[in-house]
Amino acid sequence: MGGIILALLVILAVLVITTLAKTIKIIPQARVGVVERFGKFQSKRDPGLNAVIPFVDKVRYMIDMREQVVAFAPQPVITEDNLTVSIDTVIYFQINDPVAATYEIANYIQAVEQLTMTTLRNIVGGMTLEETLTSREQINSGLSIVLDEATGRWGIKVKRVEIKGIDPPTSIKDAMEKQMRADRDKRAAILTAEGQRQSAILSAEGNKQSAILNAEGQRESQILSAQADREAAILRAQGEGQAIQTVFQAIHDGRPDQSLLAYQYLQMMPEIAKGDANKVWIVPSEIGKALEGLGSTMNDLRGIPTEVDGPAKRVDMGAAEPDLDLEKSSAAAAVQEALAEAKKAAAPRRPMPSSEPTEPTEPTEPAEPTEPTGPTE
Repeated sequence: MGGIILALLVILAVLVITTLAKTIKIIPQARVGVVERFGKFQSKRDPGLNAVIPFVDKVRYMIDMREQVVAFAPQPVITEDNLTVSIDTVIYFQINDPVAATYEIANYIQAVEQLTMTTLRNIVGGMTLEETLTSREQINSGLSIVLDEATGRWGIKVKRVEIKGIDPPTSIKDAMEKQMRADRDKRAAILTAEGQRQSAILSAEGNKQSAILNAEGQRESQILSAQADREAAILRAQGEGQAIQTVFQAIHDGRPDQSLLAYQYLQMMPEIAKGDANKVWIVPSEIGKALEGLGSTMNDLRGIPTEVDGPAKRVDMGAAEPDLDLEKSSAAAAVQEALAEAKKAAAPRRPMPSSEPTEPTEPTEPAEPTEPTGPTE
């Protein structure tokens, strides 16, 4: 009897525990439970501790209310220019109506995938390959708009659609790589040419500035040299003028006569004859009279009378020094030789005597030198 009672108690405890388990349901955070009663939707339960009628109500689905990310496998898509490209996408969506997501669509994940593929084919089918590769934002926005409108009645909100990759055929890839390499080479050549052009321009500007500076320097140097030459010429001219004026003043103060000038001319004759090209001596015709006057002067110095018109004159030289006789005699001999050479040189220039006798003319006295008025500036 006691055993039967114990068995009944155990069965009762099991029934109580089972009933409690069927009655109390715990819904996790960020999930919603869909409760059915006898197979029909009864209610949805929020996260936490919930009680249901055991053996009558049943939590059929646990719907995740968080934002979900689904990546779809690459799908072949044909572009407008009949090229097949492989495109894989990623969709971010969130369920905002668990009842609609449960009873409006059998498998919302598969439905979203198929809708994404068909929408993608429609969008890419109206673009060329180049537009497809460069218009990802346009494709993403088009997919988001179409999917959001289509999945709204399923209780799903499409947050974002992203294109992971667009893979053209291998031949197109090779052609694109060649084109990109050509474009890069072109840009590199353009940049190189531009750099060389800029370098040439800068070099030309530098050479221009250098030439300008050199020209300015040469100009300044020539100006300074010309100024220095001008000042030097002015100083030389002033010095020569002063020297000439000094010499002229000295000559003027000394009152030279024809004899002194003839003697100076005789002293310069050897210097004139030193050149190899000087084969002929030009002796002025007036030098003969000057030489005769010089000879008379030297004879007067020696105390020898000369045949002149008038009485002989002697010059009182004072007491003669014995040691100067030799020098005087040698100087007189040199003067006589110079007179003879001068007469020989002047002889060819004298006019030939005519056959008719001419009356002798009295010799004219040499004109006295006039006093110069001074050097002209």
